[in-house]
Amino acid sequence: MAEFFDLILNIDQSLGIWVTQYGAWIYLILALIIFGETGLVVLPFLPGDSLLFIAGAFGASGMLDPVLLGGILLVAAIAGNTVNYSIGRYIGPKVFSNHYRFLDQRALLKTHAFYEKHGGKTIILSRFLPLFRTFAPFVAGVGSMNVLRFELFNVIGAVAWIGGLITLGYFFGNVPIIKEHLNTIVLIGVGAAAVPALLGVLWKIFKKPATAK
Repeated sequence: MAEFFDLILNIDQSLGIWVTQYGAWIYLILALIIFGETGLVVLPFLPGDSLLFIAGAFGASGMLDPVLLGGILLVAAIAGNTVNYSIGRYIGPKVFSNHYRFLDQRALLKTHAFYEKHGGKTIILSRFLPLFRTFAPFVAGVGSMNVLRFELFNVIGAVAWIGGLITLGYFFGNVPIIKEHLNTIVLIGVGAAAVPALLGVLWKIFKKPATAK
């Protein structure tokens, strides 16, 4: 069992073995991993960005069909966020109707207002941020973000994330220097996505005092 979880957590490093061992079933395995990482808040540790990049590289080598791969993983990513959102939306009303001492209902109301105003950008940007992409749809559900609005940005974010990383992997994943420094490149990519989002939050925090003057 320990070896199985080790393979799951390091599938981005041993994908070639999985492709050889499981054949066409690898598409389902990858889909379940992407679904689990985006759809279940208890599985944020599953591989995401690096897995998509490496899968794209295997698409370029002919070991995987890149079009089939992209289509299946796109469905898995959209479905994962939808399930995660639905769980949050199911829990949300119970939180508002019951007075739990350990939950700040005012904070939840603020969360609802935030997602109504900035939820679209949050759902899209979170796709490129590990951990955030696991929790963002759940919080959107708890905050009762409009369903149709959520699904619109859910699809846009999934297309950008799945399509973008698989395409990058397809064209650059087999370049030796990139293969050797993949983890560093992924961290740089995460930073590039996180910094603008962080600057936006800081701007909103310091903007209000300045306006009050």
